[in-house]
Amino acid sequence: MSDAPPAATKLWDLPTRITHWALVVLILVSWLTGGENMQVHRWSGYGVIGLLVFRLYWGFFGGETARFSHFVKGPGATVGYLKTMGKRTAGDLVGHSPVGAVSVVLLLLVMLVQVSLGLFASDIDGIESGPLSHLVDFDTSRLASDWHELTFRVLQALVVLHVAAIAFYALWKRQNLLTAMITGKRVFSGPAPSLKFASVWSLLVGVVIAVAAAWLIARGLKLPKF
Repeated sequence: MSDAPPAATKLWDLPTRITHWALVVLILVSWLTGGENMQVHRWSGYGVIGLLVFRLYWGFFGGETARFSHFVKGPGATVGYLKTMGKRTAGDLVGHSPVGAVSVVLLLLVMLVQVSLGLFASDIDGIESGPLSHLVDFDTSRLASDWHELTFRVLQALVVLHVAAIAFYALWKRQNLLTAMITGKRVFSGPAPSLKFASVWSLLVGVVIAVAAAWLIARGLKLPKF
């Protein structure tokens, strides 16, 4: 009879993890360069757009745990899970919890709104502006700039809550969510789940769509002339 500890099981695929951590880095870069180094700020914004487009695509065509259909639950499931938050164990949930799903969806939505507003934004002199600012008048562009800053405050608050939740799970429920998102693996106390992951072809299609979207937006939605 073996006393070996149970083996870790693959939970998160590599594209999901890369997208997650790349968003962390680029959001930080965007924060540090806003108003100071607009060239870097713009390029980090284009990177965020590409990553968000890919994550939306991956939410439908990616691995099982990355798909929205896998982790987005109804209000009943979310409320039911909230009632278990006081327990010291997290159980063997596969992927995001119902509450974690709410956090993921809110973060994605706020990032989409925030970066979209930046595309139409312009500074007070009209010197620095987003690639789509030519599609709206100056007053609308200035309003987009104000809301671009405001929604970033909302994003910061959500990030703080997200980090606090990770700390809560680590300290109270004894589940290290951070390590799982780095290694992609987790040890389950019960039988390991059998998960399906997307093909390389699905990944390539998603990358092409994401790069094309970011490239086209960076050009102000103007196709090149051949």
